[in-house]
Amino acid sequence: MDLLWNLLDFIAKAAVIVFAVILIVGVIASAAQRQKADKGELQLDNLTARLRDTVSRLQLQMVDKKAAKKVAKAAKQEAKRQKQQHTEQPRLFVLDFVGGMEAKEVAALSREITAVIALAKAGDKVLLRLESGGGTVNGYGLGAAQLQRLRDAELELAVCVDRVAASGGYMMACVAQQLIAAPFAIVGSIGVVAQMPNFNRWLKKHDIDFEQVTAGDYKRTLTLFGENTKAGRDKFKHDLEAIHEQFKVHISHYRPQLDVEQVATGEFWTAQQALALGLVDRLQTSDAWLLEQAQNYQVFGLRYVNKKPLGERIGKHVSAVLTSLREFVQK
Repeated sequence: MDLLWNLLDFIAKAAVIVFAVILIVGVIASAAQRQKADKGELQLDNLTARLRDTVSRLQLQMVDKKAAKKVAKAAKQEAKRQKQQHTEQPRLFVLDFVGGMEAKEVAALSREITAVIALAKAGDKVLLRLESGGGTVNGYGLGAAQLQRLRDAELELAVCVDRVAASGGYMMACVAQQLIAAPFAIVGSIGVVAQMPNFNRWLKKHDIDFEQVTAGDYKRTLTLFGENTKAGRDKFKHDLEAIHEQFKVHISHYRPQLDVEQVATGEFWTAQQALALGLVDRLQTSDAWLLEQAQNYQVFGLRYVNKKPLGERIGKHVSAVLTSLREFVQK
């Protein structure tokens, strides 16, 4: 037993030394990688080929062995025919955007759009599968501007909403020439909101003074800790109304058929209701729409994927090794 414990103690110490060395190497590699401007890569997937292969496998499973040979032969001939046609068929590029509150995902979207513009030819189309409940005005305004680049490049843009495109999400979605939504997807919420707590009364109760110095009458309108004034509230409200007016102008520009005053109330609707209001053009899921388009287009999925730093990848493997070693020692 003493020999066994000495051996385990040696292994544990050796593991600590190895971990320290790997950690140092990982930190150095991570620092070197951070110096690189591009931390990700663009990936292009042939969705048409994937769909065709899936259908072929399902067909083979549904028939007996004798019929399966005929199905397989027909599938090969169809694949050969479609491969010959691929040089003539226009392409459909599929992008995905799932936006958070600050719309940080626009950075990856902009890279994808740049790649599409560089690759696309006349007659090609772009589909954006969009999901977002909205967020910051400047973040989603930038997202809408990125989508406008596709239209400036004379590419037809379609947006599919399977779940939600509200507020800033709808600001982006309405840029499309065709807006498709699943029947129970949520769209709309064309409004602007801002809110914050105020701790001034609590500070006064505890005899805590709060000082704030500004230059300019409206450098700060509402504050977390100071005493808010009517003038400050009025100015804050005025600023929100101004942003709301810009939002309505944006919607009117891309969807002139809309009665903007009717829909710009901050309300949201299901896509079935929104279709009657003119907020969407068609009720359909993105999968169904893609199946239709695959008959006439080569479908490619394009996405920008962030690479994990080398140090993070090494650390993950080291952690797994140490966990296994600890479990071994405990046994």
